[in-house]
Amino acid sequence: MSGIDLSCNKLTGEIPNVVENIQMLFALNLSHNSLTGPIPRAFSNLKDMESLDLSYNNLSGNIPPEFAVLHFLEYFNVSYNNLSGKTTERAGQLGAFDESSYLGNPFLCGSLVGRNCSPIDVAPPLTPKASTGNAEDHGLIDMDAFYASFFACYIVVVLCIAGVLYINPYWRQAWFYHVQTIANSCYYFVVDNLPRKFRGGYM
Repeated sequence: MSGIDLSCNKLTGEIPNVVENIQMLFALNLSHNSLTGPIPRAFSNLKDMESLDLSYNNLSGNIPPEFAVLHFLEYFNVSYNNLSGKTTERAGQLGAFDESSYLGNPFLCGSLVGRNCSPIDVAPPLTPKASTGNAEDHGLIDMDAFYASFFACYIVVVLCIAGVLYINPYWRQAWFYHVQTIANSCYYFVVDNLPRKFRGGYM
């Protein structure tokens, strides 16, 4: 057998390890599918492999370092997957491929992709947390709880004021004096600003 081309076939699931049992396989094209899971390390047993295209899938994990033993590899493409970790150094056959072979994998790092490795770069993407439909998911305030808390605080403040006025006669007298002063001020303000034809009823 010389080559297998299964590209653009809407394949899903993980790549089986049985590919290592295929003898005399020189080319394998699994691009433009929906394959998931890691790249099988068993590919490193295909010593005669000359072309390997795994681009445009949903593969994850690291690029197996064992691929460095594929000395006859002339074409290698794992672009546009979800791979992470450090690429192999510029040594062996994999070192002959440039950044175009790794495009579309933002969590890959190393000299081959021109990105320094750091905890942020190496970390795989987090799975989004499922929304529960609660207000907290959107950073909103629970308005029912807000109104209940506001009403409770208002009642407590009113009761505290009433308790102080009931216990302390001086504060009670001062309170009613200020209330009467404010009421008189409002009354005279309204009377002074009424048109003359309406003042007769208030004089």
